[in-house]
Amino acid sequence: MKIPDHAQFSTICIHAGQEPDPATGAIITPIYQTSTYVQDGLGQPHAGFEYGRTQNPTRMALERNIAAIEAGTAAFAFASGMAAIDTLLTRLESGDHVLVSDNTYGGTFRLFEKVRRKFGLDFTYVDTSKPELIEPAIKPNTKYLFIETPTNPMLQITDIQCASSIAHKKNVKVVVDNTFASPYLQRPLTLGADIVLHSTTKFLNGHSDSVGGVVILKHQDDVDWMKFVQNAAGAILGPMDSWLILRGTKTLTVRMERTNQNAQVIADYLEAHPKVTRTIYPGLKSHPHHALARKQMRGYGGLISFDVGSLDAAKTVLNRLRLMALAESLGGVETLISHPAIMTHASVPKERRDMLGITDGLIRISVGIEDVEDLQADLAQALSAL
Repeated sequence: MKIPDHAQFSTICIHAGQEPDPATGAIITPIYQTSTYVQDGLGQPHAGFEYGRTQNPTRMALERNIAAIEAGTAAFAFASGMAAIDTLLTRLESGDHVLVSDNTYGGTFRLFEKVRRKFGLDFTYVDTSKPELIEPAIKPNTKYLFIETPTNPMLQITDIQCASSIAHKKNVKVVVDNTFASPYLQRPLTLGADIVLHSTTKFLNGHSDSVGGVVILKHQDDVDWMKFVQNAAGAILGPMDSWLILRGTKTLTVRMERTNQNAQVIADYLEAHPKVTRTIYPGLKSHPHHALARKQMRGYGGLISFDVGSLDAAKTVLNRLRLMALAESLGGVETLISHPAIMTHASVPKERRDMLGITDGLIRISVGIEDVEDLQADLAQALSAL
């Protein structure tokens, strides 16, 4: 089954990297739940599969699928988003420097500061949504510009094309964590970035039943290294999780379209609510990067942050919700709600959270695909207690 060269996004999501099973004709890629493969004889050519860590047909189908979705040369899947980021750092050596979006995910910050800094890597954090801050922060030993856009949970937008142009003049590769947007909303490699990564746990899987990560690469030297390290270090994605994410990418377009629609309605409602002190969503004209988001993204995503003024008020709202589930993570078909300061960004020091605007009254919603009237009614009854 050959996909036409002119195939568009949804067709690529559904078909890329997957062929009917040669043994049965099954249209869905099988789950090859095996640790090893029988060879015909010692020293004889084999079918391309030796050991489950090194190769798995289900994982390889997923990697081909996501590489095509992100318009990359190759992709490599890992056991979690953090494993993907950590493996990416093995491209660097002691003494190298990474410039990072200052409002990066708490787990990324923890990995950089508490783990990788011990091994001689250096990290500096700047607001990459302000291009004028990027070039002055680049050092002679800077190897990566590591961008999140939109950021977690402040939803700041970085101009990927502009940032890539600045970094490339200094021979710095650009890495974009595209988890919050998904490839449906933006494809950073087409905007000049060199490497893209995702927590596949989120929008790519879309059903809250798998944990994984993926790195998508443009340049062959990065591909060769990542292939080697994936096998050498072994933090691979298992076949069952690979299959679940393949199922998820098939419905990425329809899920993201509904998520975008619902999120815009909820953001408009929250911005007008008298008990909400601020609402942060790129689809609102009040968002400082609204124009850039409209230019760079196809839709504004499913994440909304809003502030109710205090920790007590946040607790009141979160404890009264009935339909929205209090849980970490995002990107599933069900709406999740969380408190960044206590949950996703607890590993970030309070003074740094305060600097970034992650207040004790801040609440983050990952909007799902339920009937939006029900979601709005749930928020209304919760906010009515304030």
